[in-house]
Amino acid sequence: LIKMRLLLLSLLLPLVGADLFTAIADMTKMLGSEADISTEIDRYIESEHARLDRLKKFAEEYSTRNAEAADVGPEFVTNPINAYLLIKRLTSEWGEVEKIMKQNEAPLFLKNITQRRIENEIKFPKEEDLSGAATALLRLQDTYKLDTHDLAEGKILSDKVGEEMTAHDCFEVGRSAYNNRDYYHTLMWMQEAIVKLEKEEPQTVEEAEILEYLAYSLYQQGNVRRALFLTQRLVKISPNHPRAKGNVKWYEDMLDGKEMEGEIPPIINKRTDNDGIPERDAYEALCRGEVEPIDPSEEKKLYCYLKRDRPFLKLAPIKVEILRHDPLAVLFKEVLSEHEIATIKDIATPRLRRATVQNSVTGELETASYRISKSAWLKGEEHPVVDRVNQRIDLMTNLEMETAEELQIANYGLGGHYDPHYDFARKEEKNAFKSLGTGNRIATVLFYMSQPERGGATVFNTLGTAVFPTKLDALFWYNLKRNGEGDLRTRHAACPVLLGVKWVSNKWIHEKGQEFRRPCGLTEDAHERYVGDLEHNE
Repeated sequence: LIKMRLLLLSLLLPLVGADLFTAIADMTKMLGSEADISTEIDRYIESEHARLDRLKKFAEEYSTRNAEAADVGPEFVTNPINAYLLIKRLTSEWGEVEKIMKQNEAPLFLKNITQRRIENEIKFPKEEDLSGAATALLRLQDTYKLDTHDLAEGKILSDKVGEEMTAHDCFEVGRSAYNNRDYYHTLMWMQEAIVKLEKEEPQTVEEAEILEYLAYSLYQQGNVRRALFLTQRLVKISPNHPRAKGNVKWYEDMLDGKEMEGEIPPIINKRTDNDGIPERDAYEALCRGEVEPIDPSEEKKLYCYLKRDRPFLKLAPIKVEILRHDPLAVLFKEVLSEHEIATIKDIATPRLRRATVQNSVTGELETASYRISKSAWLKGEEHPVVDRVNQRIDLMTNLEMETAEELQIANYGLGGHYDPHYDFARKEEKNAFKSLGTGNRIATVLFYMSQPERGGATVFNTLGTAVFPTKLDALFWYNLKRNGEGDLRTRHAACPVLLGVKWVSNKWIHEKGQEFRRPCGLTEDAHERYVGDLEHNE
């Protein structure tokens, strides 16, 4: 028995990988895995001649879901509801299948599935992925003001885009919020779980489980009286519950006879935590496209032009749209081809790893919950297409590429985002980029390699502007002023992807080597009117 367990463990461990939710590219590989599970279950039924009805139901459900996913194609996981439910099925439900198989000693069944995953390089999600998927749903819900009931019905902004959730699905979202001490969202989703439960037959979760989480979250929100009321109901429907009677006494002692008369206070849910980001509300508003209209006098100064200031550009000018003047930001139009995008994605996809941020104290790279994506770095010498893109950035920006960082490719995952940040290192971040020896990041080029259906904007909080991805285009801005000081107005964020998939590539250009490409201005407040303008000193 011990040997069998060790065999199963050794087979399954290499295939379990967390962080699957951080890149849609990884999640698309999971789609076919449901079909493989269905096939192997059917084979097991034939070989064992004694099939449990419950196991047969799992097989039928996997087949049905896979057929639905196959009809939609890879886009099936680009909407967050389907992605969450897919991860949930391949964590909690697959765990139940595995349990039944082990009871019937089915190592061959598990080995067949394991072998197929190895051959197809498919990883199965872990509990961490389920938690990450649930957190992503909550992030999207807040950012885009999505209704809890609509989400549970498979709707996003009134459009039916995914499967309807069960009471247990809603319960798991609420439980994930609870585990993160997010009682605001716990209340939302546990209430929705109760609503779903009333209509279910058979029920997918016990009411007692929901009530305990709901009651404690109400207590955390200050509604002790209603928390007591729900806990009393919990005792009634589950007299042997290990904590219910003790919790009733705890709430009663807390009230001490006060506020026990009259109507029970209604549920008033309050969002109190802004995740430590002071501009959270403004950032989310920009993500929704709630941008203040540009002053007509300023709008008249914005224009498009053909960049022809380099010999090669006389023959092949670059289309440029000025988005703002101070600080300068432009959109280079149609500067990538479909072939180049496909090639870059093909090279980068096998290398995608969880994106990192730089620790402001140590200068070391580390993962962070405020950046959900996977990235890969490509050198120019690896492929002619990458080299060609690097040369094109030189032509676009008139900046030296020798000291720039490698081309970074990023694929955003479920609710993928990057909270407000600066690309340049501030004065207190003394160790940032020290190992590179190329100075600070003077400018950023951001290529949009896909166009999400909804969400995924690049927003500049201080400036109140938002740029929504347009495929083939590249956004460019200077991070440093002409005097070398960091421009605090360039604090920006990548908004969560609501529907669709977001691929970007970016180039961080450094100070070293730019002495003649972008020299200091003649005055303290010198700035460019357009890319390559070195004479304007207003």
